[in-house]
Order: sequence, then C-alpha cells, then structure tokens
Amino acid sequence: MDAALANLLSPPVLCFLLGLAAGIVRSDLEIPEAVARALALYLIFSIGFKGGVELAGNGDLPGLLPPLLVAAGLSLLLPLPAYGLLRLLTRVSRVDAGAIAAHYGSVSIVTYVAATSFLQSRGIPYEGFLAAVVAVMETPAILTGLLLARRGERAGLDARRRRELAHEILANGSVVLLLGSFAIGLLTGAEGMRRLEPVVASGFQGVLCFFLLDMGLLVARRFAGFATMRAGLLAFGLLMPLLGASAGLTAGWALGLSHGGAALFATLAASASYIAVPAAMRLALPRANPSLSLSLALGITFPFNLVVGIPLYVAMAGRLVG
Repeated sequence: MDAALANLLSPPVLCFLLGLAAGIVRSDLEIPEAVARALALYLIFSIGFKGGVELAGNGDLPGLLPPLLVAAGLSLLLPLPAYGLLRLLTRVSRVDAGAIAAHYGSVSIVTYVAATSFLQSRGIPYEGFLAAVVAVMETPAILTGLLLARRGERAGLDARRRRELAHEILANGSVVLLLGSFAIGLLTGAEGMRRLEPVVASGFQGVLCFFLLDMGLLVARRFAGFATMRAGLLAFGLLMPLLGASAGLTAGWALGLSHGGAALFATLAASASYIAVPAAMRLALPRANPSLSLSLALGITFPFNLVVGIPLYVAMAGRLVG
C-alpha cells in the first residue's frame, strides 16, 4: 500500500491524472502532436542509451541471450491465453480476438519507462539490458495474433501486403530507435554517458511528466469508446495484465534477475501495445475493429498498470526474488 500510494502521488502519475481530468472536463489544454512525438522519441532514446551503457559497464554480452530468447517466447505465447480469455469472457469475433491478443502479447514502451521511473524513485536497481528485451517483445506477438485471427479469415495477404507488413514490423520507428540507441550506449559506454548525462538523465523525469500529461488527454478522448464496453471486455482488460505479469515474474525468477529486473519483466508481460501493433493490424487485418483494441490497451490496461499494476508487480517481485 505504501508503494502504491507513493506511485499515485509521484509527479508522472499525477501529470497523467491531470491530463485525464482535463480531457474529461473538455478543457482546451493540449500538447501539439509534433511535440508529443518528440517527447516519445526522447524517452525511447534515453532508455535504450542508458541500457547500452550499463551493459557496456558489466560486459556480460553472452548473458544477454537467455533473457532475449525468453522474452521472444513470452511475446509469442502470451496471445494464446489472451485469445482464450477473450473467447471465454466476450462475444467478439475470432478476427477481433486475434487482433486484441496480439496487442497483449506485445509491449508498451511507455509503461516500461514509467516502471523504470518508479524503481529509480524507490532506489531499486535493475538490469540495463532489459531495454533490448523491450525491442524483442514488440513483434513476435503480431505473428501469433495473425495466426489466431486467420482461423476466422478465408483470404490471406497478397504478396504486396505481406511486404508492407514485414516492413511495418521490422522498420517500426520505436524499435529502430530503441535498438539503435542501445547500440550507441554499448559502443560509447561511460564516456558517452558523461557527455549525454545532462540530456538523457537530468531531464528524463520532466519529459516523462509532459508525455504522461499528453497520454492522460489521449485516454480521456477515448472515454466514448470504452464507456459502452461490456463487462466481459472490461474484465479482460484488468485480468490479462495480472496473468501476463505472473508469467513475466516467473520468467524473471527463472532467469535469476534482480528484484528490479523481475519487476520490469513482469511489467512488460503485463503491458499492451497501442503504437506498433495497431499499425501492423491495420495492414494485416483490415476487418478487425481497431477501436476495441485501442480502447482496451490504452483506456483500461494502461491506466491500471500505471496507477496500480507497477507497484503491485514490484511488491510481488520483492517477495519472490528480493
């Protein structure tokens, strides 16, 4: 409870709640789209760069392979229970269930950033290479989601759309920037951090606050989309993060991660994508209803993880690993 209260009263979460309140009362407060995109790019670069610097400091490159393989496996498999839970709790079509399941097998970089901020505020260390894990978990779930959805689709993708989908997945901007900044941090190490520390470290919390303010405004605008949601969908949006977190926490424990590392692994498995996967689903499953996926991922699961989930996962990791 202390951790949950501390998270709720932290500046980033309060900024998210401010944006949510401003959107609900229909204030004209807004952050220009170009500025919001720049804030997101800054956060992604900072996370990747700091992760690469930390790995350069301990030099355990061979130790990176097992977590990456486990992360890819988690992303590939998590859509299966998500699909089953959707079919059990709701009446959505197989196509929509497959699309939603893909979102919940992939990850939210913003949720990961918020979790690292929470850990730093509590003085809990974590493995820097988890920034690379974020990138690995972005895409495998898309393949599983498509396979599940294709059970209800007769027509496959033509060659042109297959190429477009492959490009959308492999050249996704957030993945490219995250991996690229991770590589830069790995190559430049402590000297690179010395040069960029005023940018990637000192300003991080302030940028995160403005970005979450914008996220709050964005969630509020989607209230109309999930206000009419049935109980089954709402239940899924709250239960699936807990199921994913349990799987991620077990994986983190099996890998021998630290308290903070296991908590981040759980957070990643509990999150849902609302950036990379929607773009891929738009190409691959044009019949799927994108408002369902986005309303669940952004309107239900993201706020739950931000306010309640992150401190819960940290506490669970502390009991299991700490």
